[in-house]
Formats: sequence, structure tokens, C-alpha cells
Amino acid sequence: MSSSPKLENALREVIIAKPDTVLDDKDLMHALVAANERAMGGNVVDLRGIAMERLEARLDRLEDTHRSVIAAAYENLAGTNQVHRAILRMMDPTDFETFLKDLGGEVAEILRVDAITLVLESVQNDNDPAIQRLGDVLSIAEPGFIESYLTNGRNSSARQVTLRQLQSASTQIYGPRADWIRSEACLKLDFGNGRLPGMLAMGAEDPHQFTPQQGTDLLSFFAGVFERSMRHWLS
Repeated sequence: MSSSPKLENALREVIIAKPDTVLDDKDLMHALVAANERAMGGNVVDLRGIAMERLEARLDRLEDTHRSVIAAAYENLAGTNQVHRAILRMMDPTDFETFLKDLGGEVAEILRVDAITLVLESVQNDNDPAIQRLGDVLSIAEPGFIESYLTNGRNSSARQVTLRQLQSASTQIYGPRADWIRSEACLKLDFGNGRLPGMLAMGAEDPHQFTPQQGTDLLSFFAGVFERSMRHWLS
């Protein structure tokens, strides 16, 4: 009588009928390879087993890369849809005041930012009643303010899109909301020859929402559309 343990007939029949289920089960194959190595003893090097382990490690890395690429593609598509929806909403208003109010309202919600402020440079003060009504979304600054703000006072040219984290946000731009703004995207705006520049500042409570390592293509596109809309209102 053999002392070797035998599989139950029902289990043997299932394995014989569907051997692919065993080959496709990673944990089961690991157990079989381990049992085979134990049977060969410690003095035998199983080159096939080593090769299989390396192939499995490469497969795991490929699967991780595949998942990362899919996640990045999905995130980029979602970001594109957000920007497109925001642009469509931005084009709806028929008067400038509604245009600016929507900017700090529905457009900000679509873009999932906590604050949006349009900064315009002007030699005039901000005592105009219309400007006072739009204080939450519109800020008037002296000429040269935007370039200095974007470059932190350094002698360099500002990029069209600046992404950065903040320890303390500017009260001139965000007002009382500055206390909880921890990252921002600043879009430098060109309104055409003979006009002072502008800036669109998007502030977020999340310090990781805007960081210098992120891509700026979508925000550059948004800035271009916004510039053209402002030229229409300023004409």
C-alpha cells in the first residue's frame, strides 16, 4: 500500500477536466513550484524556477505601468472635459458684470477651485461702485504688480502659467479667503497692444492641487480663450 497522499477523485477529475484553471491561478502555481523545489532538495538549483520568478516580476512591473498610464490618461481626459465645460459656461453671459460673477461662481465650481480672482492693472483707483460690487472676483492693482507678483520680485520674465504652493496667500488678490489658500495657478493675460496686462489667479485650499511639477497645457489653453473673451468685453 502506497504511503503517498492521493488526491480525492472529485478534485482530480476537476483538475484533469480544466487544467487551465490551475495554470491561471498564480498562488496555486507558486505552491506547486515551491513543492517541486522542496522535493528536489537544497543542493539543486532550479534555473527554470528562477527564470519564472524574474518573468513574474517583470510582468508585475508592466501591469503597474499599464495601470499608471491608464490612470494618467483618464485624469487628462477628465481635466480636458472640465476646461471645456468651464469655457462653454464662460461664453454664456451677455454682459460683463455677469461674466465676472460667473467666473467666481459656476466657472470656479466646474474647475474645482476654491477661489478665482481677475487682477487688472490700472492707473486709476478701485473706488468705482461697479468694481466695489465685484470685489470678490476682481482686484485692481498698480502697473507692474502682476510681473512682480509672478516672479516674486526677481529680475526675470514671468511664464504664462505659474503653478505654486503657498505658505501665505496675498490678501490683495484673495481678500479674506487668503487665510486658507495654500496653492494657486496664475494665468498671465495679454489684452493686446496699448493695454496693461491682467492675471487670472485660481486659489485652492489643497496645497497639492497646484504644484510646479504639473503640466500647464490645459491652463494655457484656458488662458488663451479667456484673453479673447476679455478683448471682446474691453473693445
